[in-house]
Amino acid sequence: MGADNSTTEDMMAVDIHYWYNKFMRESPSGLITLYELKAILGLQGMSEEANGYIEQVFATFDMNKDGYIDFMEYVAALSLILKGKIDQKLKWYFKLYDADGNGKIDREELLSIFKAVQAINRHTDMSPEEITALVFDTIDKNGNGELTLEEFISGAQQHQMIMDIIKKTLDLSNVLKVIKSGRRNSVS
Repeated sequence: MGADNSTTEDMMAVDIHYWYNKFMRESPSGLITLYELKAILGLQGMSEEANGYIEQVFATFDMNKDGYIDFMEYVAALSLILKGKIDQKLKWYFKLYDADGNGKIDREELLSIFKAVQAINRHTDMSPEEITALVFDTIDKNGNGELTLEEFISGAQQHQMIMDIIKKTLDLSNVLKVIKSGRRNSVS
């Protein structure tokens, strides 16, 4: 088990080093705007839903709400995505999905996220409408059409299929692979 942890830590160090260099190349000022984040991820010219999703991701990473992601916020975001504990990630996903900030996720908010993710990652196993219905049918215990943080976390932890769907919403591996190998082709 120790060897696996060492390998994971080595990979993390390489990735963090790569992302630090990329951060400083893309934003020598040490601050990333929403526009710059889209450029770094190669996500210009996306659909309205995809743009909304990226704006929501940006807002959750801009912890001090100054309109910029500084290097510390960037590192915190990478740390959460790459090695955060599942309960930390689920709380972050909940915050990301709760677009209006009312402490609940409704069907429209979730549908919007899944449409955006599909536009970005091009996963088409199921339609966004089917995914949204599956999530709500499975974990909305009281059937009121809204998920509380508690319902969301417990539902995700109790149903591996839901957990896998949730994890896919921040799966930028396709985007990140393209970035590492060169520039992403914009799809309008």
